[in-house]
Amino acid sequence: MIKKIAITFSVFLYAVVVPYLDLNETHVWNPDWTPHARIHEVWQLITNSSIGFLCLWLVWYKKEVQLSAVLSLIVMGGFLVAFFIKDGYGGSMKYVDGSEKTVFGINIGILGFGIAFLFLIGSHIFTKAKKTALSNV
Repeated sequence: MIKKIAITFSVFLYAVVVPYLDLNETHVWNPDWTPHARIHEVWQLITNSSIGFLCLWLVWYKKEVQLSAVLSLIVMGGFLVAFFIKDGYGGSMKYVDGSEKTVFGINIGILGFGIAFLFLIGSHIFTKAKKTALSNV
């Protein structure tokens, strides 16, 4: 059950929260962005949300937790990798005015996706350890 909760939390972040935060003038309707960059942003939002809803269907209806967890790790891991290599391609989490959304001085994307990523990994380790302990009884 912990894996299902971890997946659901992760999907909520990348399939609901991120589109909510990005469908505004700082991203999709940002006048400083080229139309080409905007189409990539909308594509990413639609793709990630679709993957998220597929993950929920897989985990809650098909009982396919492993695939759902892997897909969620790919979506969130992709963001985390993009963040950590941002200097190599000129990326930034700061807005044009220099501001950045943070909690306790940590970027909200890194904080949210980092917690969700670790929650998914931790739930996998916990579930595996629990199964091993039960099989040794």
